[in-house]
Amino acid sequence: MDTERVGAAWSGGDAGAVRDVTSEAELRELVGEPAPYTRDKTRTALHALDRAWLARSPFCLIATSGADGSCDVSPKGDPPGFALVLDDHTLAIPDRPGNKRLDGLRNVLANPRVGLVFLIPGRGDMLRVNGRARIVREAPFFDRMTVRGNRPRLALVVEAEEIFHHCAKAALRSDLWAPETWAPDALPSRARISKALERPDDALELLEEHYGPGYAEHLYEG
Repeated sequence: MDTERVGAAWSGGDAGAVRDVTSEAELRELVGEPAPYTRDKTRTALHALDRAWLARSPFCLIATSGADGSCDVSPKGDPPGFALVLDDHTLAIPDRPGNKRLDGLRNVLANPRVGLVFLIPGRGDMLRVNGRARIVREAPFFDRMTVRGNRPRLALVVEAEEIFHHCAKAALRSDLWAPETWAPDALPSRARISKALERPDDALELLEEHYGPGYAEHLYEG
């Protein structure tokens, strides 16, 4: 890729108008220092409030990075409490049937570092957990992860190294949970996106049926 040409395109053709930040000192000069309560809020053990949050959270994002530095963020969702707390420092996340790309899991095999963000619908604040993960194919706690008859074949076990709560600014700025701002039909349907980008040879009618009302009935199959 011609990086100079691409850079000129998004800088309006004037490369001199773009100034990169190249050091932490420059970042601090621009942004400033965090307040002590923000700087020092990370913990390594789960508090009772963290456990309560995990018990209510039905959704998380898992960030991973491969040996080559390539990154992935994978969404995971299940009934609230799906992230099972094993002890004060460890939690487990079941792997459910999906597209079999295994982007995040393959990354973990090369680089165990992970970052997790747990959300609760309607809440702007979030729980963040950073740590080291491993992939487990069998353990006694798998039985506790069974949903709709699906006992996971794999689980991601994460040893927490940093645990902290994140304020609601991002959700508030985006109106994330404000229904009056939602416009799900403003973009093409999932079936039309799949037809355009992934499965051009499949009939749109079949894709609409696949992604239609019955899609939710097969979430734990495969």
